Amino acid sequence: MTATQPVTLANETPVSIGIVTLAVRDLPRVSAFYGHVLELQPMQEDADSILLGAGGVGLLRLRHEPNLLPDDPRTAGLFHTAFLMPTRSDLSRWLRRFGELGLHLDGASDHIVSEALYLSDPEGNGIEVYADRPQEAWRRRPDGLDMGTYPLDIDSLLNAGEQSPYRLPPGLRVGHIHLRVGDLDAAEAFYSGMLGFDVMARVPGAAFMASGGYHHHIGLNVWRSKGAGPRDASRAGLAGFELSAMPDALAAACQRLESLGQPHKATDTGLVVPDPWGTQVELRRAANSREASER
Repeated sequence: MTATQPVTLANETPVSIGIVTLAVRDLPRVSAFYGHVLELQPMQEDADSILLGAGGVGLLRLRHEPNLLPDDPRTAGLFHTAFLMPTRSDLSRWLRRFGELGLHLDGASDHIVSEALYLSDPEGNGIEVYADRPQEAWRRRPDGLDMGTYPLDIDSLLNAGEQSPYRLPPGLRVGHIHLRVGDLDAAEAFYSGMLGFDVMARVPGAAFMASGGYHHHIGLNVWRSKGAGPRDASRAGLAGFELSAMPDALAAACQRLESLGQPHKATDTGLVVPDPWGTQVELRRAANSREASER
């Protein structure tokens, strides 16, 4: 790993986030947005899909399904895909460029563990662009981490980076994914009880869980989706996502799924299991820590 690709805790853990797949109604428009705003690079492309990434690593797959209805934020699905900048300076440069493009954020927050900026793609899929604070700055409590939401010091962030133009950092990764769910207890039972994530924090209407001591790889909330049933296959939005799992973590997850009688499908690289709302979660075997950090 070079100096331009610092290792972050998010992708050095036993399980981390891999490729996120979205079903979109207008593939050219949505893919152009991610290329323009985040400078994600096309890696694989055909008539019906495109894989976008950074530094040769796939991050976001867009699948063209033009006949779908728009996503409904009151249903289970994607709250946001969170793109983790390798450094605070990278986030600072990105924010300056975002402003120069004449675009507007949906929000900005200081979460103590991270500094986060929020926006949406043309079809309403939520996006977070963030940088982690040093682990020594995280405030740990007996029941987990303090992950509050406070106003972000935009001026401090803008002044954090060198005054050089933004360029896509090769080390950009999907640090976490935040999901809308219908029931927090059922979501925790699946993502913690079956897949093995540790619950790191709870706030009213939401829970955050992680592997290997990170602040969170999976966010869950019922803020607008409480009581939601299975995802409607006729709507656009989140189609599924990958988890890159070290062999021991993958074997442990498989054992838990089998012992609990949870239906899942074995693949050449791991397994696929639906969450309680039908979102396809694919656990893919990471051969070693380097592969886990570069997925």
